[in-house]
Amino acid sequence: MLTIAHLSVSFRRYRGFRQVEVPALSGIDLHVAAGEVVGVIGASGAGKSLLAHAILGVLPPNAILRGRIDACAAGLVPQQVSHLDPLARIGRQVRWAGGSAPDALAPLYPHQLSGGMARQAMLAIALARQPRLLVADEPTAGLDPDAGAGVLDGLRRHAVGGGAVLLISHDLNAALRICNRVVLLDEGRVRGIEDARAFCGDGAGLSPHARALWHALPENGFHA
Repeated sequence: MLTIAHLSVSFRRYRGFRQVEVPALSGIDLHVAAGEVVGVIGASGAGKSLLAHAILGVLPPNAILRGRIDACAAGLVPQQVSHLDPLARIGRQVRWAGGSAPDALAPLYPHQLSGGMARQAMLAIALARQPRLLVADEPTAGLDPDAGAGVLDGLRRHAVGGGAVLLISHDLNAALRICNRVVLLDEGRVRGIEDARAFCGDGAGLSPHARALWHALPENGFHA
């Protein structure tokens, strides 16, 4: 459902009177099959959202894309609640997209929603167009554990139903809840692609970079 080969993204910038290319993503190879949830994990500035924008074809005009992206019909679950129209009830917004909102959300305006409810509304809008691939950009950011779990469960159901999900997050624990594989992105490069099941115990089955991230989690003692 998604294949990325040798992808690089750079930006045209001016230094004085000279135009230069500033690299942002380099050498990205990635595959997401039907039934899979693949996580892209990295710190702020690693290039996670830029990768999503490249997949969805919404890069700015000064971007230079090289390589290949083959993607089926894709839908975005955005991070910011500002993607919702503040003047329209949720039921109406989901109908605009061709779907129907959960009864509890339909009569509400965006300002009346909790963080978890807003993410559920944006997920309903994304699913209304029946995309085969969902790109979810930080869908649990700022949510309490229960609300975050509800959103993740919705993404997992999409994959179980035959779709595919690319989950973009800085939260490794959230990704491990539903992901089959985890892509570790650092400074615009893939540092490893790991089986989610390998994140257990002392992380002996992980690459050094992945093991360091695993050991740095609070429940693993914050070990560097």
